[in-house]
Amino acid sequence: MNDIFRSPLTMDGKDPCNLRGDPIDAERYFSKEFAQKEWDHLWTKIWHIAGRTNELQEAGDYIVHDFMHESVIVVRQQDGGLKGFYNSCGHRGIRLVSGSSYADEFKCPYHGWTWAQDGSLASVPDADNFARGNPCGKIRLREVRVGTWGGFVWYTMNPDAPELLDYLAPFPRLFEGYPMETLIRVYQVKIDMRSNWKFAPDNFSESYHVRTAHPQIPSFIDQDHWIARLEMFPNGHGRTVQPFRPSLRDRLPDGVANPFDGLLREWDIDPAGYPDFETKVSQGWLDMKAQKRRLWKARGFHHYEHMDDEQLTDSIHTTLFPNISITFNPDSIFLMRTEPDPDDPNRSTFDFWAMAFPVEGATHSETPMVGDEKLPLVEAEPLRRSFDQGRGVPELAGGVIVQDLYLAEDVQRGLRSRGYQEPYLANSETRVGFFHEVLNDYIAGRR
Repeated sequence: MNDIFRSPLTMDGKDPCNLRGDPIDAERYFSKEFAQKEWDHLWTKIWHIAGRTNELQEAGDYIVHDFMHESVIVVRQQDGGLKGFYNSCGHRGIRLVSGSSYADEFKCPYHGWTWAQDGSLASVPDADNFARGNPCGKIRLREVRVGTWGGFVWYTMNPDAPELLDYLAPFPRLFEGYPMETLIRVYQVKIDMRSNWKFAPDNFSESYHVRTAHPQIPSFIDQDHWIARLEMFPNGHGRTVQPFRPSLRDRLPDGVANPFDGLLREWDIDPAGYPDFETKVSQGWLDMKAQKRRLWKARGFHHYEHMDDEQLTDSIHTTLFPNISITFNPDSIFLMRTEPDPDDPNRSTFDFWAMAFPVEGATHSETPMVGDEKLPLVEAEPLRRSFDQGRGVPELAGGVIVQDLYLAEDVQRGLRSRGYQEPYLANSETRVGFFHEVLNDYIAGRR
């Protein structure tokens, strides 16, 4: 449990010497021509998340992922495997299904052609009415490649894409201690945004903005740039590792309870037992590691079994190139994803999934990113909302997500200004530059 794996693929995410120095022009955030290049050279090449594996329990269960003008079905097969298909009837192209559900077969709502779960054409009306003969046995739904990792179902439209685990490397090895397939998605929302999709990888690739935009965070996560470990990897992915303990330079006023005290008490550690604040922060963080190792089984935290010391007491915020971010916490995981609007590069959608590990005997989960109430440990129904200056997601009011989304829409407006200048990046923003360099490599056909 105590061995912490360090990938040999790791590059220092604070060192600007790891960058070529590509300029970051404003037009890439609102140009339709650049958005078309992204479709041609990026989105059709990478791996996408379609949903969660626990949505596909039985043969015939399927999930649908709509992406720009494309749509994909992933369906559980009779042999237990998964197959993915473009959501387009092989007869005249109409979409076969919408949403996620179960089907013994997929029947076209237009002409009644019926497709089996494996994509073969099972039957057609008036089979004798075709000059080229009965199409059954001649036509199949067009397939996409499908894979699974972390309890997520992935697909790619690229027949020549790397294998999924190679594409995600080194994350499958770095996070193998988390039983991610057991996660329960207790909240999920898709938010319509007035901003380009790239606001999220830009924003989630650095913590430099936190002290200004999220002043509540330093009281329980130490995000000081000399403490945080910033890593980036050749495939374009990155992560930031920060301890769940207060920053020593952001003290709450006297008499205001520090959230860290509550964390210590949860693990039977008396915060008053330390001689000063500095000792409580540094030694208390170590004591909490030891207590979690000692008490996890008795308290039913079985997901701790294979976590290392870092994973037990740190916030590990990742970016999976190009558009997915996952925050790994000891008891919960938050997934964030932006996807472009099909027609307007000034718009996008933002997915937020709050997922909790089940704890023995618990029926609810503390999910601080979603209001103050505990959420039931059951799969939540999907929501679709307009951001509407935060009014569309009142349950997220005052939290980190809404704070970031406010910034996203204001950044999009500012990018159209004649006053826009080439970003003057801090060392701790190196991963922002790296994201755009990898994006440029895709656009130029180098990846």
